[in-house]
Amino acid sequence: MLLEVIVALAILGVAGAAAVTMSAESARAVARARATDSETRAASALLDAVALWSRDDLDRHIGDRRQGPWRMRVERPLTTVYLVTLADSSGAATILQTALFRADTANVAP
Repeated sequence: MLLEVIVALAILGVAGAAAVTMSAESARAVARARATDSETRAASALLDAVALWSRDDLDRHIGDRRQGPWRMRVERPLTTVYLVTLADSSGAATILQTALFRADTANVAP
């Protein structure tokens, strides 16, 4: 009978440790999700501001540069289209990307 009690306590201890570990991991996952959401919202606010830039502003920012805590890349694959990418500080993981249209007013007849 004593052996059965010891085995039952051991099983209960293992199950309790597993429950505590799972609870702690769940809390860390929620914290990571909140941090990612916060970073995405901040990056979105920056892209909202970039979306208001004129064609000249976008041309001045073509290339890869540090922009706050991110790396911002502005490319112009077509004469009227700009691609703006925000990545993490190392530039490895893309956070947000958007395409912007700006009419080419230099070739418009008066």
